[in-house]
Parts: sequence; structure tokens; C-alpha cells
Amino acid sequence: MDTTDFALRGDYITLDALLKATGWASSGGDAKAAIADGRAVVNGEAETRRGRKLRAGDVVEFDGHRAAIQAAG
Repeated sequence: MDTTDFALRGDYITLDALLKATGWASSGGDAKAAIADGRAVVNGEAETRRGRKLRAGDVVEFDGHRAAIQAAG
């Protein structure tokens, strides 16, 4: 699984917003449903909170994709 670096624009991004920003979910509704189904993994653990704040150093896996969250700047 290849890892994509995702640069933050602020201090954090929510999990649902990350899925939309990366194109892994086509809409907010799709992101919400996928997260509720337990398809998102943050730092090795399933995450079902769509509002989970992701900060620099977090790693998200979703449907065969991986993103490493990077600090802004």
C-alpha cells in the first residue's frame, strides 16, 4: 500500500473532511457512511467518529489507501 503525504492547512483536519479532500469519498454522506461502517483506520485502530481530529503524525488507512498527515508549512 502506497502512502500519500497530506499537508495540513491548519492545526487539524477531521476524518470525514480528509476522505473528501483526498477523493477517497465522493461526498460527505459517503464519507459519513464509510466511517460509520468502520472502514477507516487511524493509527492502526478502527475509527467510527467522523469528526475525529487528525493532526500531524497521524496515519489514516481507507479502502487500500494510506495517508500520512504532515504539518502545515
